[in-house]
Amino acid sequence: RIETSACNYSNYYFENYNALNYSVTKKFEEVFLTKREEYEKLLNDGALMFQQVPLVDIDGMQLVQSKAILNYIAGKYSLYGKDLKERAMIDMYSEGIGDLMDLFIMYPFTPPENKQKHLSNIEQKAKDRILPVFEKGLANSQFLVGNQLSRADVHLLEVTLMLQELLPTILASFPKIQVLHSFSHRHPTPKFLNETIFFNI
Repeated sequence: RIETSACNYSNYYFENYNALNYSVTKKFEEVFLTKREEYEKLLNDGALMFQQVPLVDIDGMQLVQSKAILNYIAGKYSLYGKDLKERAMIDMYSEGIGDLMDLFIMYPFTPPENKQKHLSNIEQKAKDRILPVFEKGLANSQFLVGNQLSRADVHLLEVTLMLQELLPTILASFPKIQVLHSFSHRHPTPKFLNETIFFNI
């Protein structure tokens, strides 16, 4: 069960919870807080440690704080490597994706006259700094870390789907990353990854 503010639907970490949950369970319940009273009830119940959402109710726990939630879900479903070294690699890949996502988060709120410049910045950073790292990481394996799917692979699939929505040809020079997209063809892509709500708000 994931609870978040309705106005935070495009939050990077919230989408990541959905991506990880879908990858391993195929089902979860989303609850959007649309009234102040709903938020206050969570506060009064002691569910929000730092008085803010998102909140994930899982395994009898009420988890808050984005990275803590992501790490727990990844660890629970074997998406977080087999040892400390693999987890460190997964963290580095995930943080790199986070750097790119920071630019995505600001795009919908960029003034119209600056959108093209912002989009060019996203494209340059993706093509010059981010995607080459992942292309190299996939050179000799279908997975970024170890011999099984990890949260790094899930996040990469997510960010490249978002990139293609804005820049349809951006993966043309990255054949290994394109192969990753065969995953979404073999498995029904989560609805939230196909929606254009992130860029249309």
